[in-house]
Amino acid sequence: MDGLLLDSEDLYTICTNTLLSRYNRPPLPWSIKAQLQGRPGPQAGAIFHKWAQLPISREQFLAEQSKLQQELFPSCQPLPGVLTLLAELKERGTDMALATSSHSGNFLLKTAHLPHVFDMFDKEHQVLGDDPRIPSGRGKPAPDIYLLALSTLNDVRGRKNLPAILPKECLVFEDSVLGVESGRRAGMQVVWCPHEGLLEEYKGREEEVLAGLTGQHKEDEEVELEIVEVEVVEGKREADAPGELGDGWGLFLKTLEDFPYARFGIGEKE
Repeated sequence: MDGLLLDSEDLYTICTNTLLSRYNRPPLPWSIKAQLQGRPGPQAGAIFHKWAQLPISREQFLAEQSKLQQELFPSCQPLPGVLTLLAELKERGTDMALATSSHSGNFLLKTAHLPHVFDMFDKEHQVLGDDPRIPSGRGKPAPDIYLLALSTLNDVRGRKNLPAILPKECLVFEDSVLGVESGRRAGMQVVWCPHEGLLEEYKGREEEVLAGLTGQHKEDEEVELEIVEVEVVEGKREADAPGELGDGWGLFLKTLEDFPYARFGIGEKE
């Protein structure tokens, strides 16, 4: 959602840099921001504070950050192509779910004024970062959030006696490197539409990103991915590995405008 559907990534940066400047620290570089995007709050906070070395407690930082976010987040707006894409997917009968690492409080701040955007996703198909069904430590780049989103779609399809959607039949839209890896580990195809700052940071490594091979996961997360089984529609299996370079399951787009529906077998409007 952040940085993909909404311009909130830039607002996050404004909040963070305001506080860094307040305490005489340099602006947040993309080399660090790239590690924070898409990662759940506690893990992102640990990475940020290790780098920032602020002279205040994490609790004070969070309080000051929250105040700034409450001021700025209600000004979030959809990014180019978002409204058209969502409307087109709806009209073409596409099953859609929202999976975001944003917790429910911030989600409300960023979306309450945009019902025309988020009403496109039924409430039962909105999976947030603090969803209790996501085990602790299993946020992105683990595949859980996308597999959970898929399960919400299949629950409804099951009640309608429709066949279940397989992970390989899913298309994940992401702006973060971490999120691309999460989608690939879920066994899904991924469209990567990054911020220009992030794209510059990964210049020359685009194929690694699309395959989910940039190694954004930490060692302890990787251990979990190796040993934890995840429920999928075909039963149980080991958690997915990322993809392979040039396997065609990842697509880079600069914006969501003029989306190539036919490439992914998304049919004509119903």
